[in-house]
Amino acid sequence: MRRLVIIPVVLIAVAAAFVTAGASGGSGALKTYEIELDNAFGLVEGGDLKIGGVKAGQTSGFEITKSQPYRTIVTAEITEPGFDSLRTDGRCDVRQQSLIGEYFIDCDLGTAAKEIPDGGRVPVERTSSTIPPDLINTVMRRPQRERFRLILNELGTGLAGRPEELNRVIRRAHPALRELSQTLSILRGQNKIIRDFVRDADTVSVAVEPFKEQVAKWAVEASDTAGIQATRSEELGRYWNRLPDFLAELEPTLAELEKTADEQIPTLRSLERAAPDLERFLRVAAPFARETRGSIKSLGETADVGNAALRESSQEIAELRRLAAFAPRLGKPLRQFLQTIDDRRRSIENDPQAADRAPPAPDKTAFKKGQGYTGMEAFWNYIYFQTLGINAFDEIGHVLRIVLFNTGPCPAYVTKPTATEVKECNSWLGPNQPGVTTAEPKSASARESAPRKGGAKAKPKEDATRPKRGAGAPEAPKPGGGAPQIEVPDQVKDLLDRLGKTLPKETPLPLDGSSQQGGGTDELLNYLLAP
Repeated sequence: MRRLVIIPVVLIAVAAAFVTAGASGGSGALKTYEIELDNAFGLVEGGDLKIGGVKAGQTSGFEITKSQPYRTIVTAEITEPGFDSLRTDGRCDVRQQSLIGEYFIDCDLGTAAKEIPDGGRVPVERTSSTIPPDLINTVMRRPQRERFRLILNELGTGLAGRPEELNRVIRRAHPALRELSQTLSILRGQNKIIRDFVRDADTVSVAVEPFKEQVAKWAVEASDTAGIQATRSEELGRYWNRLPDFLAELEPTLAELEKTADEQIPTLRSLERAAPDLERFLRVAAPFARETRGSIKSLGETADVGNAALRESSQEIAELRRLAAFAPRLGKPLRQFLQTIDDRRRSIENDPQAADRAPPAPDKTAFKKGQGYTGMEAFWNYIYFQTLGINAFDEIGHVLRIVLFNTGPCPAYVTKPTATEVKECNSWLGPNQPGVTTAEPKSASARESAPRKGGAKAKPKEDATRPKRGAGAPEAPKPGGGAPQIEVPDQVKDLLDRLGKTLPKETPLPLDGSSQQGGGTDELLNYLLAP
């Protein structure tokens, strides 16, 4: 009896296939599948083949099996990359695209590890055909409904003993029944969750009641969003077409990310151990952050001023940019000059004193025998010794040795001055210049240790013209000694002569300025303190 039901439907599908038969558009197909259907009503050659709701190919041919049970084999071609991996547990259903009778095949890729090979078949157990609503409406009109009732009456007796086969046919004929059964099965296994959901829904409704206006607004915005998405269905379709390629390229990145995450586990554990200390630091830093608000505000104001200054200095920056173009030309010779002037191997004068001031090895400027100062050291030595040369500072005083001449022979620099130029232009302090006009002084120990011509030490001679030192008088300087001879002005000599006549001969002139008899002291003070 089941054959009597299936044969008319198959004949209708075959007629539609012959009407729409044509050349197959299989050119450019990535993979081809055979889909076995109980009923191919509404399908045409070149119709859409969708996978996950996205167009992935087309139907290219139809064939009726030659043995019972009769089935329709639909050839489908995949033309979009990323959709050519239909699994062995994938399903294909015939669905209605519009109310005017357009139909297409919608497949689900499945999750099994094994793929259906090129040219493979999706069995009828994993397919279903839709029931056209227009046929149902036609059955409800007379005389079709009386004919349908007669068929049911005649077939009822035959089908009464085969309920399982009838159930399978009905489920395959309408996928909604199958999906409804699956939904009821899922709900039956989650009845406790549903019960809790219903109970919690009351609590949620009470909590949402004060915000119902916001919920209504959200519903309106969600409706607008859905409308916008509907107007951009083609763009979304292209996005989903490119999604498999994106996922394929993303897979290696995710693998690397997984490795990175595994390597970060020790770091995350260390951060976990440091988290309490970090929390304490943040609590302690909170007052500091509050106190720095004024400083940050001032810093922002300063940044505004600096920004204005930068805008004002745009011309200077442009000039620096223009000059920077010539910097590479200067950079190389400058580097060579600095390297050369700091190279001790290029010292032009052998000076052992450089060893005391040179850095130790392994410095590149370390001193080696036969070398002297580097050019850089000689430059700074000149500044140092020139400063000491014009600034004399000792226990007596500080003298700046600079003399300016405006006229005469002294302004010009002369390498070999004449005696007249030396006499007129020298800036000596005194008539004797040790080492220049007189011999270098020798120490007393050196003079005493000097041997005589006969080999014995020379005994110093008594100078008959030299006055003897009285008791308490200071020791007079020895001739040729280290202390220079001082010339006393004539007025001082006259004063000392008058003081010598006034004071008793046995009383020496006090050196500490203490008061003595007579007017000699008053006369000395008047001389020294007079304007």
